[in-house]
Amino acid sequence: MRGLHLVPANTKVDFISKRTIFYIFSVFLIVASATLFGSKGLNYGIDFKGGILIEVKTPEPANIGEMRANLSGLGVGEIALQEFGSPNEVLIRIQKQEGDEKAQQAAIDKVKQKLGDSVEYRRTEFVGPKVSQELLMSGIYAVSAAILAILVYIWFRFEWQFGVGAVIALTHDVLTTIGLFALTGLEFNLSTVAAILTIAGYSINDTVVVFDRVRENLRRYKTMEMAELLNRSVNETLSRTVMTSITTFLALLALYLLGGEVISGFSFAMIWGVLIGTYSSICLAVPMLLLFDLRRRSEEEKNQDVQPDFSGADGD
Repeated sequence: MRGLHLVPANTKVDFISKRTIFYIFSVFLIVASATLFGSKGLNYGIDFKGGILIEVKTPEPANIGEMRANLSGLGVGEIALQEFGSPNEVLIRIQKQEGDEKAQQAAIDKVKQKLGDSVEYRRTEFVGPKVSQELLMSGIYAVSAAILAILVYIWFRFEWQFGVGAVIALTHDVLTTIGLFALTGLEFNLSTVAAILTIAGYSINDTVVVFDRVRENLRRYKTMEMAELLNRSVNETLSRTVMTSITTFLALLALYLLGGEVISGFSFAMIWGVLIGTYSSICLAVPMLLLFDLRRRSEEEKNQDVQPDFSGADGD
């Protein structure tokens, strides 16, 4: 019984010859992401911006417009309301108040007095400016440390060309994810940082699978042209890459559609991460090896002491 093959076994797609197109497309994505980040910025959540968050549940489907009108005259600054998961669950965001914790509590009390006891208060959170700044910097440090650790790991496991190519592809994935959030205006919070770190792990896993095949083929095909060898390596792992990406994508799509607002940002970032990570592993990381002049010599020297000598095998 034969297994399912979404990609034919003897696929021979010439990815390497199209590398210039891939480079131009990737540069466009990075420039567009940087432009969007600089012009629009990110819609930072309460984790990074600070402020008050109140989650309420109404007996019947909530009238967001009426609730917004009732709360707009409280004098607590900007108030944002949105449906959260179901029609009778509402998330109320209030900008950070001038003053200490007492000022924040006063704003919460005003909202509760206006809404009364007709709603169920499910969650009330306040994040101060110092905590939000610390969380933002911790998120930046976490992503930077992950990329640096991956560079060191790939460098020691393979060669420096592999490490640099993997980190360029990984940085590309992170920057385009940030650009996507700037474009869509989706809330950027701690769960988004968790998604970016998960994307980094997923993307590097795909890349290492292809790199392993490249290293194996470097030992196997001593005279094959490097571009042909890289193409062969990508095509030999293409079926596995596509199957993994599709199954992960389907699971994430189910989470995005059925998981509710709580994890919608995380699952949306992960869906993009699977798509862009698969693209960068195949179309960016591997062609970079050719750009950085990967040679067999380093592999041969590295494995010279383990090569068997059969010169006198038939002499006895």
